[in-house]
Amino acid sequence: MSQTTTAAALPEGSGRQWVVSARTAFAEPVLRRRLLGDQLPFGVWGWLIPVVVALIGGVLRFVRLGEPGTLVFDETYYVKDAYSYLQSGYEREWPEEADESFNAGNPGVILETADYVVHPPVGKWMIAFGMLLFGPTNPFGWRFTAAVVGTLSILVLALVAQRLFGSVVLGGIAGLLLAVDGHHLVHSRTSLLDVFLMFWVLVAFALLVLDRNWARRRLAVLMASLARERGQPTREQLLYGPWLGLRPWRIAAGVALGLALGTKWSALPYVAVFGLMTVLWDMAARRTVGVRRWVRGAVVRDGLQAFVSIVPVALLTYLATWTGWFLSSDAYDRQWAADNPDPLWDWVPAPLRSLAEYHRSAYTFHEGLSSEHPYEATAWSWLVMGRPTSFHYQSDGLTCGASDCSQAVSVVGNPLIWWGAALSLLVVLFLWVGRRDWRAGAILAGVAAGYLPWFLFPDRTMFFFYAIVFEPFLVLALVYVLGLILGRPSDPPWRRRNGILLVGGFVVLAVLVSAFFLPIWTAETIPYNQWRLRMWMPSWI
Repeated sequence: MSQTTTAAALPEGSGRQWVVSARTAFAEPVLRRRLLGDQLPFGVWGWLIPVVVALIGGVLRFVRLGEPGTLVFDETYYVKDAYSYLQSGYEREWPEEADESFNAGNPGVILETADYVVHPPVGKWMIAFGMLLFGPTNPFGWRFTAAVVGTLSILVLALVAQRLFGSVVLGGIAGLLLAVDGHHLVHSRTSLLDVFLMFWVLVAFALLVLDRNWARRRLAVLMASLARERGQPTREQLLYGPWLGLRPWRIAAGVALGLALGTKWSALPYVAVFGLMTVLWDMAARRTVGVRRWVRGAVVRDGLQAFVSIVPVALLTYLATWTGWFLSSDAYDRQWAADNPDPLWDWVPAPLRSLAEYHRSAYTFHEGLSSEHPYEATAWSWLVMGRPTSFHYQSDGLTCGASDCSQAVSVVGNPLIWWGAALSLLVVLFLWVGRRDWRAGAILAGVAAGYLPWFLFPDRTMFFFYAIVFEPFLVLALVYVLGLILGRPSDPPWRRRNGILLVGGFVVLAVLVSAFFLPIWTAETIPYNQWRLRMWMPSWI
């Protein structure tokens, strides 16, 4: 080895390189710097700003949370299912016109017979928690948990962005943009399953980012230990690199992915994509510290453990979410195995056979779902909000000081945020291909896993509100580009000044646009012409 060696660039965007002596190339501080860059402590601001933007988001989500005071859109399914869970631990059927009885404060009309549903239990149990706290007849109660996880997701995203971009300011901007966006806001004020799906996917991503940092710090410690006696590891030690031991953050991510899968099956691509992503991160780390067979080393030392930490853990977590169904005797299909004996499969426990049949039937339902709906929207239109879903609209019996009044809950996002994020994806894709920036790859992975699978089912009925699961990653893409515009602290003063003005202006304008759209996100009663003024595209009506 030569007397000096050039190491990798400092944190992304720093534009500087560093040179170290061969004698210190495997010292722990040097290795940590190569693997993680200069990670300065964020101090009190690193928590204060994310908490403040989360509080802003919480105010927007909890104020008037009980409006409208009736079940809206698919709350008719999930809120009543949640009430059923509190009564039986599984879904039961409801009579015709049950919504009217439920809205009137009489949920006792629920029937004794089991109901057939096609979504797993987690989201409905989370809705049930709010109903347990505040009562099943209180709209605030049945939307409480959605508002909680919506608010918490703002905090999580702000902290994740802070880690990704090494900036408290950019972390705060990410949290604020998610807090004021209407698509996320409406989901956080409505008890559908998708907000819970989004939350658990985001938590899993945050845990994997923590695992990436933990693993790299651990790798630096172990490599420095191997080099302590001779000044550098032996050739054999550099062949595959060391095993890093158990990875608690990655196991926790497996649990979060299992909860996401237990909310909606559309989380399944995230299990695969995030699992592959974390192994690719390990490959890059081993290559950075000089491991010769870094691909095989990552697969053998990290990949097998990653599989066990994520896939079986997620599966066991998912099965645990069906506990209420397992403990029952008369839930839907609970006795299917007993009624359908099969010598070929009798070795499988009867409850698991019954659950497998339930899943087969539900998958067939999802695969063949192609009924027409006035607000269906193909996946091609989601990024430009071609057909936002209307959750609620009322015009009769309202007073607003005008002859015609409207009350709406429309899942239309902030156009500045959504259209800006759509354009930002192109920049992020270029940075991933051109610079191999891991942050760009992680953001694209989050979008791709939640978005691209829908193109495999062109005939299936789908809606724009499904996009909530990858919205946090769209915001990260937008903030990535805003960070490029903002520039680096080392840039000339004129460059920094212009960057601050442009980014600050964008954020202020985004907040003002959200204030303009707020009435149609929160069911405020406004004149009809004011509602039409907010319908920027004919397809939004």
